[in-house]
Amino acid sequence: MPPADPVREPARQRDLRERNLATVLARVAASSTDDGTAPSRAAIAAATGMARGTVSALVDALLLGGLVEELPPPPRTGAGRPANGLRLSGRRVAALGVELGASHVVACVRDLTGAVRARASVDSVDRTGPPERVLGASAELAVGVLADARAQGLDVVGGAWALPGLVDSAAGRLRLAPNLGWRDVDVLALLSAHPGLEGLPLAVDNEAALAAVAELWHPGDSPGGESFVLVTGEVGIGAGVVLDGRPLRGERGWSGELGHVTVDPAGPPCGCGARGCLEAYAGQEALLRRAGLAAERAGADALRRAALAGEALPLAALEQAGRALGVALAGAVNLLDVDAVVLGGACAPLAPWLAGPVRAELAERVLRARLLGVPVRVSATGSDAAVMGAAALVLQRVLDAPAALVA
Repeated sequence: MPPADPVREPARQRDLRERNLATVLARVAASSTDDGTAPSRAAIAAATGMARGTVSALVDALLLGGLVEELPPPPRTGAGRPANGLRLSGRRVAALGVELGASHVVACVRDLTGAVRARASVDSVDRTGPPERVLGASAELAVGVLADARAQGLDVVGGAWALPGLVDSAAGRLRLAPNLGWRDVDVLALLSAHPGLEGLPLAVDNEAALAAVAELWHPGDSPGGESFVLVTGEVGIGAGVVLDGRPLRGERGWSGELGHVTVDPAGPPCGCGARGCLEAYAGQEALLRRAGLAAERAGADALRRAALAGEALPLAALEQAGRALGVALAGAVNLLDVDAVVLGGACAPLAPWLAGPVRAELAERVLRARLLGVPVRVSATGSDAAVMGAAALVLQRVLDAPAALVA
């Protein structure tokens, strides 16, 4: 056997420790989604095959770093002292999420347990303004929730922005967003230079993709067999696709532009320049216009109130939108064979009126529906799906690589 390389050996040991820290943290996190039993050091050692002394040292590092906390021992029920359980700690590490929509901005901070610790929103955005001004407004909102979180003693380790359109996450650029009128905007550079955000690691991604992350994500969840298409709706309509527990992003990360699936080639013009896109039927502006509410500029809330009041035009507009949405989704289900359709974002509060027509079209147009139905459900995170997913993106990176936060 050749002698150990004195230069490379410390690097190997460091890499092994980093992997082991992530493994131990994953076992602790998984307790929140399995049977709820907080694992002990001994249980983690047994599950991972690591030596008890190794696990104990790793747990001590995670405790010191504020990523986990030790619970009081349960009542003694027999011989021997019961072991202390471990769980994720919400006392130190947190992440910022921001959703910049065409008509609203939402910002939140979530701790490592997933709890929302601070939140703020602005219901109107001047999307006719230059990107610098619109992004600046979202950054100001973010700075406010960061201050709220830090006042609670939280260490916000990063942030992510959920954006509409074609987002180049690697470059930090919004390549194309027709509903904002933006093309090739260096979002990351503009945000990183904003006072109060300097030095904070930031990321950008598509809002529908992050909404799917929120639906899928919980601390400790491992990719399972769940497959779904999650629809988010505002001015535009996007879809986040998850297959076998993993997001499907496409070659450039631009998959999920459901709003530009053709429903009728001879249909009305869409903002993208094509005709008959789903967005021209089920996008928020099209819905409000058909419902006779365009002048109110009040979004899904105004439409929901009108539908609850039984007003004929809004109900007819929602029926037509649901049918168009069902037609587009039927193609996606036939192509991808997902388990379910999830209504999130601005579609969530309108689900009582959209879900029925969507189900009807799926039943008629999806081949497998003759053997197996296609469930339609509302997102667990409701209209906050994208902003929750943005924060979850950062938190997942902590769970995957905790070594940077521990001694």
